[in-house]
Amino acid sequence: MKKVAVIGAGHVGATTVQRLAELNIADVVMVDIVEGLPQGKALDLLHAAPLMGYDINVLGTNNYADIIDSDIVVVTAGIARKPGIDRDDLLATNIKITLQVFAEIERYAPDAIIMTVTNPLDIITYSALRSTQFDRNKVFGMGGLLDSSRFASFIAREINCSVKDVRAMVLGGHGDSMVPLPDHSSVAGIPLSKLMDEESIERVVNRTINAGAEIVGYMKNGSAFYAPSAAIVAMIEAILNDTKRIITASVFLNGEYGLHDICLGVPVVFGKDGVEKIIELELSSQEMEALQRSANKVREGIAKIST
Repeated sequence: MKKVAVIGAGHVGATTVQRLAELNIADVVMVDIVEGLPQGKALDLLHAAPLMGYDINVLGTNNYADIIDSDIVVVTAGIARKPGIDRDDLLATNIKITLQVFAEIERYAPDAIIMTVTNPLDIITYSALRSTQFDRNKVFGMGGLLDSSRFASFIAREINCSVKDVRAMVLGGHGDSMVPLPDHSSVAGIPLSKLMDEESIERVVNRTINAGAEIVGYMKNGSAFYAPSAAIVAMIEAILNDTKRIITASVFLNGEYGLHDICLGVPVVFGKDGVEKIIELELSSQEMEALQRSANKVREGIAKIST
């Protein structure tokens, strides 16, 4: 049985553990600094096992030593967004938290694959790579798949079709500078431009960019966790089952898309070794400019943690 560790027992972490348990594909360890929180949630999930039919083990702990031999470690630890707070505003607090987490992962699970979820995601992913000795194919951030799923959801609602037929693509940073790509998105193979007018496409693109903030605005004291946990688990499944799925994720770029020394969302092939290939799309000059602007925004955050 494979083993996945989830760092953080908040809404995103705990819901991720629940989804993993119900897929029955790996034993799960949930780590949190709050005593009793991961233990209680893990016990609750074990009580649900006879009803939901899963036989995997769920361990809640405050001890990082329990993540030993993990195949994948998911980092959700950190503070969440609240109304009026941008993802980048979380940087000062969350960089301190995650640097400690990365050190513990390197100590107890040096052969694991690291998936970052904590915001600001691209900067945290870069920090994970630079503060550890992990290879770049084993460190990546989740955001691109979540943004693409939100884009697909809005497209389906706009044209009143099944979400199963929508293929949506979002590149760039996981934030206000993300780059939804209508020209690389389709419905049952039909280009969006054949199904939606320019005004509708622009409306859906803008709602995708602001989707996280929209949810925070409704929830007041929290942020999204159902869709983020679904994206996390989809990526874990692709790795554990070696499916070679093409998924947008924040990865370290070393010349791809003309970008160097940065983590940014681009389509990649996921398999048992983590990021197995970075796919370079043919982008228009306008799309490349938007991607460059997104990269510049991420670089501003990287500069703050590098000084």
